[in-house]
Amino acid sequence: MSDPRALRPGQTDPAVIRNFCIIAHIDHGKSTLADRMLQLTGVVDARAARAQYLDRMDIERERGITIKSQAVRMPWTVTEDAAVLHGIESGPGTYVLNMIDTPGHVDFTYEVSRSLEACEAAILLVDAAQGIEAQTLANLYLAMGADLDIIPVLNKIDLPSANPEKYAAELAGLVGCDPADVLRVSAKTGEGVEAVLNEIVRRTPPPVGVDDAPARALIFDSVYDTYRGVITYVRVVDGRLNHRDRIKMMSTGATHELLEIGVISPEQVKVGEIGVGEVGYLITGVKDVRQSRVGDTITTQSNGATEPLGAYKHPNPMVFAGLYPIDGDQYTDLREALDKLQLNDAALAYEPETSGALGFGFRCGFLGLLHMEITRDRLEREFGLELISTAPNVVYNVTMEDGTEHEVTNPSEFPEGKIDEVREPVVRATILSPSDFIGTIMELCQTKRGTLLGMDYLSEDRVEMRYTLPMGEIVFDFFDQLKSRTKGYASLDYERSGDQAADLVKVDILLQGEPVDAFSAIVHRDTAYSYGVMMAGKLKDLIPRQQFEVPIQAAIGARVIARENIRAIRKDVLAKCYGGDITRKRKLLEKQKEGKKRMKMVGRVEVPQEAFVAALSTTQPTEKSGKK
Repeated sequence: MSDPRALRPGQTDPAVIRNFCIIAHIDHGKSTLADRMLQLTGVVDARAARAQYLDRMDIERERGITIKSQAVRMPWTVTEDAAVLHGIESGPGTYVLNMIDTPGHVDFTYEVSRSLEACEAAILLVDAAQGIEAQTLANLYLAMGADLDIIPVLNKIDLPSANPEKYAAELAGLVGCDPADVLRVSAKTGEGVEAVLNEIVRRTPPPVGVDDAPARALIFDSVYDTYRGVITYVRVVDGRLNHRDRIKMMSTGATHELLEIGVISPEQVKVGEIGVGEVGYLITGVKDVRQSRVGDTITTQSNGATEPLGAYKHPNPMVFAGLYPIDGDQYTDLREALDKLQLNDAALAYEPETSGALGFGFRCGFLGLLHMEITRDRLEREFGLELISTAPNVVYNVTMEDGTEHEVTNPSEFPEGKIDEVREPVVRATILSPSDFIGTIMELCQTKRGTLLGMDYLSEDRVEMRYTLPMGEIVFDFFDQLKSRTKGYASLDYERSGDQAADLVKVDILLQGEPVDAFSAIVHRDTAYSYGVMMAGKLKDLIPRQQFEVPIQAAIGARVIARENIRAIRKDVLAKCYGGDITRKRKLLEKQKEGKKRMKMVGRVEVPQEAFVAALSTTQPTEKSGKK
């Protein structure tokens, strides 16, 4: 084999290419392991190195989580001794490793599934102190579904609380290998990382493709750059793509000229062409990311392919919330910000909506609560907006007695009249926990209307519980409660699994008889009373006293289920009356009473923006709920 400098993109023999990704539960050390690999392969020198090198966004670095997957090309030289020691049949030499670092959180599973399509193998990384978590299983099943070779690795063996023998046996039982085959590393110190790189070369099959066939490349990600337009990340399956080729998107038929083609190592490096099995980026100058859809197949305009590669399923939003600017003048800025953010985040969906209380805003669809939180954070941070978000809710299907059907993404859309059936989305949830907390978890899931599907012991003291749960119950405080009741040990993963009929009602909050749509919610009939009491009590504390008495009511239809009163500010009209006839005092009080009555008829309750922010922020998950 040749020197690494001769391994130029487009001229690399596919036999020396290894495409792999790293999958794991959040905070098990994916990004740290990627850092060590970048240093060992020499693509990042000690001066440029920094922790979480591939996490480019400020928000990723602050929270310590990966949100966008990143691809990087690394050369790795296998010595003769290493080839013999690890049993590498292709022998010593320099190999090209294309690594994709993926997110670990359930809300970014769509990023993981896209990355898997560009790989032949996956490193399954598990924390040696915590063991297998719910998202570990979810990502493992995704990788197995994509028919990838699984390389099991235990990380953080340097921790005092690490128990590598126990978790190696657990991991081996899951993957179906011998515990001795599970690699043990410390990404922090670098111990064992060389062995992982050699094992990648041995275990990962080289990419298969036809070099002289019409070009076919799969788009697995696209991002937007303000100055250069859309940057498209591709994995070439057949043929080759050259600089200045005219390419065609097979799903839309749109054609573009390749203005720049290159690889990421780990910064963008321009090249003349990329061939079979290679991962790279393309720039065509296109400003609309929707013309570069993830899962589409790229081919050349002349002598192009006729059969596209398998596509991804586009992610459907699971959680909806309204986003409104605190200052109404920022509505146009919010629309432009959402347009730009969607170019970076294909899973974000939004449409305009109006609220009588909050003004003009957008109803946005997200893949989960952390996705919602990250989106709002990015809008405020990157575009300088101040936003109010309404409480998150899911999509309900309502069938009326006359047979008409309504899709409800917002409580204000809930139809009036006689309802025959309301159907709500349900999820299949997997909870992994120490066996000490089985009773606590069962109690929590029962209060959230969950149904136990099954339970398996992964080891003597760890259990996997599977539940069907209404998604509307998960989007409020389920994860917070699960963590607090299990002292932070339980982990949760969930996926959509159809819908079910449920006894759901719309609870309206009325101020002086007028409904305030921002505070309305769709809840189960059994919890409607507690929601009404909670919101009425909260608003009583948040809304300032008026010149007249203000009743706060929670109602289902025409029936009031909870009430609080905000007492009027009363001017002391008797201050000047001392001594004298009681009838004069009574006359002044009666006059004040009449004035209050007239004021109540024409007065409007002013709800300050701070009250909206405080009332709505406490009904949605707090920041910590995004972290697992």
